Amino acid sequence: MEKGMNFFLDRYKKLGETVSGIRLRPSLRINVLNISEEKLINRLKKQKVKLEKIPYAKHGYFYSSRFSLGSITEYLLGYFYLQEAAAQLPVQVLDPKPNEAVLDCCAAPGGKTTQIAQFMKNKGTVIALEKKKHRIASLKTNLERCGITNCIAYLMDANKVKSLNMQFDKILLDAPCSGNFITDSAWFNKRNIEGIRRASEIQKSLIEKSLSVLKKGGTLVYSACSLEPEENELNMQWMLKHFKVKIEKTSLKIGDPGSINIFGKKLDKSIADCRRFWPNKTNTAGFFIAKIRKL
Repeated sequence: MEKGMNFFLDRYKKLGETVSGIRLRPSLRINVLNISEEKLINRLKKQKVKLEKIPYAKHGYFYSSRFSLGSITEYLLGYFYLQEAAAQLPVQVLDPKPNEAVLDCCAAPGGKTTQIAQFMKNKGTVIALEKKKHRIASLKTNLERCGITNCIAYLMDANKVKSLNMQFDKILLDAPCSGNFITDSAWFNKRNIEGIRRASEIQKSLIEKSLSVLKKGGTLVYSACSLEPEENELNMQWMLKHFKVKIEKTSLKIGDPGSINIFGKKLDKSIADCRRFWPNKTNTAGFFIAKIRKL
């Protein structure tokens, strides 16, 4: 049976890693559109919130608190966003600039969308797509809470992005994926290899549609909170075969290189420039990040 904890742990061993569970440290990202880091740190310290800078995440901090940070005034004023440490990195790799046109393909609830706008200093244009109607409310709420003024949100499947008749300088595809066992304690009981292969097909379609609206020379960052190679390195191999693109270095100082030997299959050596986050090594959720240039 191609499912269950033993099946997946054996797969990870074949990929060269013996994984173990970790306890995620809660983390946040300061929204410098609304407040300076120094001012927010002082405000939170007065409330006995302990902060520790995340060394690899711009504006990111681990925190510990005796109360929920999602219920305090500073949160409601949009001074920070509660965001897992690894999840803060795809936008950092994308590095959107003021006055660029940037697409966020799968935007809700808005953590990465608000981060994109923050990097752009609320200038330029962010187009945020979300296909699930019940998730649009959280996206709109977070955009408003964080003071985002350069974003237009659409209730739209990213597979239909060509209907916007736009071309983008940069695109974030934080793809819908099967997730990982760190963020879902019941993950091993829910997942099987067929479901992962279905997720991979959805991701391939989104990669294709994203590249169709990316300007020549533009950057696509693909990310997934999955450890499964079908959703990560094997998608990159498929992309390199079918499109005029190249994979570039992310400049991240955390994570392992992407694997270029998947169950005995040799992949393009440039896939090693991707970053694979094994939770027991990075002390984050499982994650995969690739930086892609359209040729």
